[in-house]
Amino acid sequence: MTGQATPQAGRVRRKLREFWPDKNPLRRRWDRAEAVILGGLVTAFVVGGTLAALIAGRCAYDGALHARHAELATWRQVPAVLLTTASGQEAGFDASAKARWIAPDGARRTGQVFSLAGSPPGTTVKVWVDKAGRLVGPPLQPSQVQGQAVLAAVLSVMAVAMVLWGTGLAAHWAADRHRLAAWDDEWRAIGPKWIRHG
Repeated sequence: MTGQATPQAGRVRRKLREFWPDKNPLRRRWDRAEAVILGGLVTAFVVGGTLAALIAGRCAYDGALHARHAELATWRQVPAVLLTTASGQEAGFDASAKARWIAPDGARRTGQVFSLAGSPPGTTVKVWVDKAGRLVGPPLQPSQVQGQAVLAAVLSVMAVAMVLWGTGLAAHWAADRHRLAAWDDEWRAIGPKWIRHG
């Protein structure tokens, strides 16, 4: 079916033609104004969405990378010895158990850590701790840093799109009000003459 336009493509072309500026005498001033506004909003989305994605993505990437470096500089991975059997989940999955480890400052610490379900007391697992020896999650991975940047970029483009969509709806509503008011004025002027001739 090459060479033939799909029904959707035809509908899109007809819709775009409604907004295309031309010399059609039936187009009113507000029709043309709405077409210009729509063109401006599309341009604003292309330019603004691209800039927002670049700026938000870069800021999120820099912030996450800084957090990763700070975590790697202050957190340490230390061995923890289980004091109880890891239980609470099916075998093969992570479960919690009480464990003991030595903080970077030499102090002994105890707390709940994750290990494979069924791991017996005496099993050694690696845990991440801060300078004081408190348990922390693992530091951000490079993939998580990149993921935060991508998420920020996508959300910023969506935010720009929502603002521009709202602006477009407001402009369309205002144009419709002006068109209806113009039609009412014209009908008041022409309608009585037309009815008399009928």
